[in-house]
Amino acid sequence: MSQHENAKDRRPLTRAIRSLLVHVDATEAAPARLEIARQIALRTGSTLHAMFLAQPPQRPAQLAVSDSPAALFQTVDWAAAGRARAWFDEAAAKGGPPMRWLDITGADAVAAFMRQALYADLLVLGQRDAKAAPHNLAPFGFVESALIDTTKPALVVPNGGSVGAVGCNVLIGWNATPQAAHAVTAALPWLRSARHVHVLEAMDTEGEPISDGLDIAQYLQLHGIAASMHREGSAHANAGDAMLSLATRVGADLLVMGCYGHSRVRELVLGGATRTVLDSMTLPVLMAH
Repeated sequence: MSQHENAKDRRPLTRAIRSLLVHVDATEAAPARLEIARQIALRTGSTLHAMFLAQPPQRPAQLAVSDSPAALFQTVDWAAAGRARAWFDEAAAKGGPPMRWLDITGADAVAAFMRQALYADLLVLGQRDAKAAPHNLAPFGFVESALIDTTKPALVVPNGGSVGAVGCNVLIGWNATPQAAHAVTAALPWLRSARHVHVLEAMDTEGEPISDGLDIAQYLQLHGIAASMHREGSAHANAGDAMLSLATRVGADLLVMGCYGHSRVRELVLGGATRTVLDSMTLPVLMAH
């Protein structure tokens, strides 16, 4: 964590977070992801579970005579899994929160991860690295599937650059949808302890305003959170670009937003923002479906 954190930033997060599940692949970004998850577990007093998941190695069309029958059914690159386990052991040796390694049993590692995710309060996932070897990565679309299929909130960590303190300066992308509301609820522990909270509110949301009804600023105030409001009209073509641009301008270290993509209409209208952020993110993003 940053040495410049003040006492407020070091306050424990809410005890609602008791179980973390972090995805570990064989990319060079995995150790930083593990460290962020370890720091969150340390602040929450929760247990950190880690699981390795990557695409199985490609087998040639013509297997060599020396290949064993087991090679036909190999679903894990054990060398890559070994590197991931070594990174986990290094993180666990630092001490702090309880940390458990979940071994893969069975052929479908993705399904196993999704089942374990049901017992987590927060997932810690990594942005897909387009430059990494495929056998070091989870299958394409893994992050989106984890969010949509499990409905669990996830902290998605960028694959490039160093990540310091998370949650001192938070930006919320708000468009009055259940997904955005789910993300804000999941982010309340960070929002309560943040130095600054900004909200980028889309002004072209559907529905008639309710007389004397709540808005996002009032909702946050009820939780003791004062937010700086920024409003974006429908003229902006890509909400994802708008959020990332504002995050840079205000120096945000965490972006909070909904994850969209469960229907064709929603994917065309709102899914573009999700895709833009997942492709171009430069800061951790707390997403929920």
